Amino acid sequence: DGKKKFDKESEKYYSILEKHLNLSAKKKESHLQDADTQIDREHQNFYEASLEYVFKIQEVQEKKKFEFVEPLLAFLQGLFTFYHEGYELAQEFAPYKQQLQFNLQNTRNNFESTRQEVERLMQRMKSANQDYRPPSQWTMEGYLYVQEKRPLGFTWVKHYCTYDKGTKTFTMSIAETKSGGKVNGLVTSSPEIFKLKSCIRRKTDSIDKRFCFDIEVFERPGIITLQAFSESNRKLWLEAMDGKEPVRIFFNFLFYGFKIITFFLLFVVFLNEAGFNFVRKCIHAVETRGITILGLYRIGGVNSKVQKLMNTIFSPKSPPDMDIDMELWDNKTITSGLKNYLRCLSEPLMTFKLHKDFIVAVKSDDQNYRVEAVHALVHKLPEKNREMLDILIKHLVKVSLHSQQNLMTVSNLGVIFGPTLMRAQEETVAAMMNIKFQNIVVEILIEHYEKIFHTAPDPNIPLPQPQSRSGSRRTRAICLSTGSRKPKGRYTPCLADPDSDSYSSSPDSTPMGSIESLSSHSSEQNSTTKCTPSQPREKSGGIPWIASPPSSNGQKSSGLWTTSPESSSKEDATKTDVESDCQSVASVTGPENASPPTDLTKKSSYCLSGLKRQAKAMYSCKAEHSHELSFPQGAIFSNVYPSVEPGWLKATYEGKTGLVPENYVVFL
Repeated sequence: DGKKKFDKESEKYYSILEKHLNLSAKKKESHLQDADTQIDREHQNFYEASLEYVFKIQEVQEKKKFEFVEPLLAFLQGLFTFYHEGYELAQEFAPYKQQLQFNLQNTRNNFESTRQEVERLMQRMKSANQDYRPPSQWTMEGYLYVQEKRPLGFTWVKHYCTYDKGTKTFTMSIAETKSGGKVNGLVTSSPEIFKLKSCIRRKTDSIDKRFCFDIEVFERPGIITLQAFSESNRKLWLEAMDGKEPVRIFFNFLFYGFKIITFFLLFVVFLNEAGFNFVRKCIHAVETRGITILGLYRIGGVNSKVQKLMNTIFSPKSPPDMDIDMELWDNKTITSGLKNYLRCLSEPLMTFKLHKDFIVAVKSDDQNYRVEAVHALVHKLPEKNREMLDILIKHLVKVSLHSQQNLMTVSNLGVIFGPTLMRAQEETVAAMMNIKFQNIVVEILIEHYEKIFHTAPDPNIPLPQPQSRSGSRRTRAICLSTGSRKPKGRYTPCLADPDSDSYSSSPDSTPMGSIESLSSHSSEQNSTTKCTPSQPREKSGGIPWIASPPSSNGQKSSGLWTTSPESSSKEDATKTDVESDCQSVASVTGPENASPPTDLTKKSSYCLSGLKRQAKAMYSCKAEHSHELSFPQGAIFSNVYPSVEPGWLKATYEGKTGLVPENYVVFL
């Protein structure tokens, strides 16, 4: 009965699975979600039926060991008792009988303990992740559907595939499910063996199937298209095969929410063996020969050398444990390569999922809670992420201990590694405003390294919950504290509660580095918003600044986004913040060929044109804080430009400069 149930569930599951995989990716998202839910439910039923069948076979086999012997022993005992002639034989049999009884008792006890262990194992397997990969001689193995060409189109055939990363050997054999066949109805053919050349994820809009990826092998021309069972299963295959992304991934650097420069990545790296080895070797090189170098991690290497290092280490032909030649690569190139690797991860080290939780945690006024909350969140990271973060923060602790020589204090390291380890999923104005809090998270990790990584978190600490911003017309501004700086306090930035009118200002508890980063961020933002006539100029790395759009009379405006001398010097000192944004930077069109997006022209028209520097108040407003302006309806403002605060403008009225709500004014 168990085998019949298993065969029935097996045939039912694979038939439903084939129908599910034949669903078009162009279907509605709701329809696809319902289909995914149904296949998960059928998979769970098939999983339970398989476990019950295996458990039943195990139970029957174990019972045979004593249910057959016990009646035989009873028969012999009765036989010897009945036959007096067999008394002497029974005496000779007594030791064997005693040993047999002892063995039977041990067998029964072993059966009971084994049965309990099998039940516990069954429960663990039921609660384990669906895509959990048990230890095996192969780096990755499982079923994949292979696209095969036919005279009248294509067909998808199920294969059992294995991959060995050490030898880059990929094997696949046709696996068909036939009722009544051998090996529980599974019939496999002789395997085909290939040597892998490359692996690339298939773009969703390039094929009608889901979860597809392409591989190239040396033994066969062209590409082989494979289909995994799910997105997570495809991710496991891509990670095992060092798979690459099919298209260039880009990061947008924003200027008050407007897209200015786009950097492209040619491929994405993963948290795999090669990545861990690369990070460990970079850290070893820095700690052994250059940990006291001035401006460590702040001053980067030459872009071409960094690209060459990354291409050498992460080339498909390179072994995972490839050494770094100390004589060939200088210290700046190695530090830039380490930052490059962390930036190029498909997901930041501290994950998109926990990004908002970390930000909310460090916004708390309670210093102890910040540390405890960050401690708990770190232990919610995936195992690989936490292991890599442990290696990196341990190294940064050592770097900060030499801050008198290298000037890399904890706050400076937070400024450098905050955006790298906690990259926002979308580069928005809100993400820019959270950069200072990302820096504070890294500072907490460095200062409390031993507690966070070597002790268990307090289970009673409530984890932070990201709050939704209030939908009121006037958004409260972030208050930059100008109070005295006291080094004793830690990590209390001065900011407004988005859901109330109250402000929290704690200059005593704000670290000097954090206040500096806040004030410098504000000054740079304000200085870069002014529109002044100048000629287009190009920074190092061949990336031009974006010019204003052509005017209506056909003449090109000379108004450019410019930076103050102070911010320009900072950019020159940290030039690799531009050049090290992963592998190579694609060429960007110059100002003469630039055609700004429609939304950029619409949203920033008052800044791109020197004529719209005045505005008129549509409503009256009374200031609630010292940095805001009070004005009546019809007031005329001069020198109007965007503020660092979203939804607010900087303006001058009656000789006083302050903040005014953007939706209260219109430009003249």
